[in-house]
Amino acid sequence: MQFVINRDRFVHSVQHVSKAVSSRTTIPILTGIKIVATKEGVTLTGSDSDISIESFIPTEENDKVLVEVLEEGSIVLQAKYFAEIVKKLPEGQIELSVQDQFATTIRSGSAVFNLNGLDPEEYPRLPQVEEHHVFRLPQDLLKNIIRQTGFAVSTQETRPVLTGVNLTVENEELICTATDSHRLAMRKAKIETNNTELHFENVVIPGKSLSELSKVLEETDQLIDVVVTESQVLFRLNNLLFFSRLLDGKYPVTKNMIPTHSKTEFKIKTKPFLQTLERALLLSREGKNNVINLKTLEEGEIEITSITPEIGKVTEKIKSSDLSGEDLRISFNGKNVIDALKVVDSEEIHIVFTGAMSPFVVRPTEHDLALHLFSPVRTY
Repeated sequence: MQFVINRDRFVHSVQHVSKAVSSRTTIPILTGIKIVATKEGVTLTGSDSDISIESFIPTEENDKVLVEVLEEGSIVLQAKYFAEIVKKLPEGQIELSVQDQFATTIRSGSAVFNLNGLDPEEYPRLPQVEEHHVFRLPQDLLKNIIRQTGFAVSTQETRPVLTGVNLTVENEELICTATDSHRLAMRKAKIETNNTELHFENVVIPGKSLSELSKVLEETDQLIDVVVTESQVLFRLNNLLFFSRLLDGKYPVTKNMIPTHSKTEFKIKTKPFLQTLERALLLSREGKNNVINLKTLEEGEIEITSITPEIGKVTEKIKSSDLSGEDLRISFNGKNVIDALKVVDSEEIHIVFTGAMSPFVVRPTEHDLALHLFSPVRTY
């Protein structure tokens, strides 16, 4: 195998596929990146068997030559060294050639690296995906959905299904839900599909996969295809394929968890409320529970307090609007609420309480596409 390739484009692709390579894999060949050169261009693949990323560099794009393939072939190179080498090579072109026994030479300018390659035949094949369940949405929207739900997945392996984000599609609408059983984040979005009857539920993508996907998504309204099968999901971008396995298990039915009535509610500006909670947590960082107390006062005032007996106490009052219903005192995990407020894309939020011992809901006031649900904390 031998080809000459545009350095910047090669580095870009190598960085993308490296995101799927894990040094902790039990399959030695997966510590490498597979490189395949054909007349059409060069394909790079990285995988840790949970996530697989394939990036394709065509020989030509927009009348610009990116790759010149002198001899077709394939090789697997150790990701750890190969990715670093490519990144540090001088500007311009990189030449890569493979001799007998998988001995590989990488040249750029006057720099020459010789690497021992691995047998590409041992590299696992990527899954073949049947395209029955396909929908599309803009990349920047998907990136936003991951940001607004991914933080709420569970980090505990006791219930593996909760370490993922659940996807449901119905009536050309995507609903993404994440919960760790103490908090829940939900985001809805309109999708495009050729199959108006498209319907599925209990498709749970590992939070880790979505976090890696988010890094390769760009802030553009270009559409990305999402293909869902029994055990895999494929995200297809321009010249990039991102596969992830799905989590087994039944995702809890979260619809019934969201309260439909209200005992106390108010609206409050997102940023000042977030900053108040961050100040309240300054003293309770050491405590594992991050407990913040909220109390409604006269004329729409809200009092926020946090007490850590051995350190001290913080009290702050903040103005709300449209406060209605019963007086309320409630305690909650401040860190969980702060995480949610950081991703709310609305200047004002509407908070609905159903009593001091029941979950409460935070929604943006500017649209009804998102909600966050929190369990209160018992403080006695």
